[in-house]
Amino acid sequence: MANILKAEIYYDGEYYCAKCLDFDIFTQGETLDEVVSNLKEAIQLHFEDETAGKDRVSASLFTLMDLGEIRA
Repeated sequence: MANILKAEIYYDGEYYCAKCLDFDIFTQGETLDEVVSNLKEAIQLHFEDETAGKDRVSASLFTLMDLGEIRA
């Protein structure tokens, strides 16, 4: 079974923000592409020390995105 990391992406009015729901990882960016790239890098850095000298573990990144308020 593959490891799955879950993250939430939302816009705070100025930046796109991403937080990992499984670990204490947070980042932001000016665009969606930038925040996704920053999130991947932040996750890699978070686990870098834990995997030193060990085989790397692969994981899928599952993201949820807040699309804002909808008036009906």
